[in-house]
Amino acid sequence: MSWTDFYQRKDAIDLVLAQVRSNPGAGLPFDDLTEVKAQFGSREELALALQYKWSQLLFGKLGVALLDAEHNAEVDNLEAVTSAWRRTATEAPELRGLLDAYVEDAGPEFRAALANERRMLAYASGLAEFGEAAEETARVGSAFLALIRDTPDQQRRRRCSSIEQLIRRVVPST
Repeated sequence: MSWTDFYQRKDAIDLVLAQVRSNPGAGLPFDDLTEVKAQFGSREELALALQYKWSQLLFGKLGVALLDAEHNAEVDNLEAVTSAWRRTATEAPELRGLLDAYVEDAGPEFRAALANERRMLAYASGLAEFGEAAEETARVGSAFLALIRDTPDQQRRRRCSSIEQLIRRVVPST
């Protein structure tokens, strides 16, 4: 990919996000935007590029949050990961909304990218260790993500052990 291609794809993604801002709830704008269709061969390819953009944003926030947790005894990895995910979702609501809405139509590559993200959340939070089965780690990450999304803000300061116990009950080990 040349720099020209890179910037054209970036501009197409920016156009998609701008379209969503002006027309929320309309879904993934692919067919209506010729500039986007010219850069991405399919809705799935566009969704994968959007997932990659989300991952970049999230990984950056996670790195900072985990480093802060390492230097602050009052913050554990679960809190750091929760905070980073929520901050990223707050700062990129259109992107997060598009990805959430696309899940029903997702193909195998997109679902694999989601499973990778969930595994990364499980590892970063300390709920899974490297060497555990990939499917189990993705399930733990999925359960943790459900808690991140559904837990009210006033309850998010739970201690690591109580959240870990809850997740282990929701997703029993095999």
